Amino acid sequence: MLKYVVPKFPAANVKASLEFYKGKLGFVELFNYGDYAAVKRDSVEIHLWECQDKNIAENTACRIAVDNIEALYKEYQQAGVIHPNGALQEKPWGGKEFVALDMDGNGLFFFEINS
Repeated sequence: MLKYVVPKFPAANVKASLEFYKGKLGFVELFNYGDYAAVKRDSVEIHLWECQDKNIAENTACRIAVDNIEALYKEYQQAGVIHPNGALQEKPWGGKEFVALDMDGNGLFFFEINS
């Protein structure tokens, strides 16, 4: 009965965050109600809610399964959104992972499991 998960990320400025997700991360805007909005890329949807507490954003993250992680990593490297300690690397559980940060400090962990 479960279908999918939609993470809700805090954003100090929802309008600015929408522009960041569209311009830097390649998402498209689904809706914008001022203090609550949503973006989507491929089958991944993320909601953004207005929140002035930076500590919440800096401690919020989600993991996103991807195909062709190397190409996505290069795209996000060029966009300058890779976490300083989030370079693409092999993980002991048999996959690759990298971490991007949005403008509020929310972590997006992209991973691809080896087949």
